[in-house]
Amino acid sequence: MAKSFEIEGTVKVISEVQTFASGFSKREFVVEVEDGKYPQSIKFECVKEKTALTDGLSEGDSVKVSFDIRGNEYNGKYYVNLNAWKLEKAGGAAAPPADSGFGGHEPPAHLSEPPADYGKESDDDIPF
Repeated sequence: MAKSFEIEGTVKVISEVQTFASGFSKREFVVEVEDGKYPQSIKFECVKEKTALTDGLSEGDSVKVSFDIRGNEYNGKYYVNLNAWKLEKAGGAAAPPADSGFGGHEPPAHLSEPPADYGKESDDDIPF
């Protein structure tokens, strides 16, 4: 099973939900984390039903993000995604849980499916 990580910071950006022809959906958001003199802006994504975790969040909210690191190769290039699976607002209030359909257990992280257009050639040669 993949190792999980946690990080705390402030929500900087929340993108719209993206839905692909296959029915796969994802939502990206950015959390700014203090790191000495230079804060870091870290992009996360929620996939499938986990996109609901970002409902009720606003830019400027303090959050704790629990996430897995997902990586893949495409045409000889390597990509990394930070897959958020739990969000808590400052003060310990967790975002409403998304029903995973796995009886309260998280599905294996490797079951995330790529968008329908994954693997097709494009002008920028990036699969997403």
